[in-house]
Amino acid sequence: MRKSIIGLSLVSLVGLSACGSSGLFDRDRPDEFAVSRQPPLVIPPDFALTPPRPGEPRPQTGGIQQQTLEALFGGPASRSSTEAAVVGQAGPSDAGIRSSVGDADTFTVDKGSVTRDIIAAPEGDGQNAQAATPE
Repeated sequence: MRKSIIGLSLVSLVGLSACGSSGLFDRDRPDEFAVSRQPPLVIPPDFALTPPRPGEPRPQTGGIQQQTLEALFGGPASRSSTEAAVVGQAGPSDAGIRSSVGDADTFTVDKGSVTRDIIAAPEGDGQNAQAATPE
């Protein structure tokens, strides 16, 4: 009985020593009562804004995609005189050019059998590679 009372008192002393603010566990903590208060919110003055009229178009121009491009890139950039001249000489571009490039009627340049042979060559380590020059 005597040993249990001594053990219990030792455990309680160790536990209470952790509650102290001196020694190994002492560190600087912020003072929760020294927090400054923010000033109250103030209603801004009236800038004589007129409410929108029913049926009138919105002041934003363009769709969501146009607004996104303007937000990311800042709208259309002004072109230099050289760039404007080159674009003017090139003329208008065809809007469906990407769909017509893969068309069978589109003129393409034949690179020849050498390019096809290089592309179709089996993969290897290059030990048995040969080069021949046409005479």
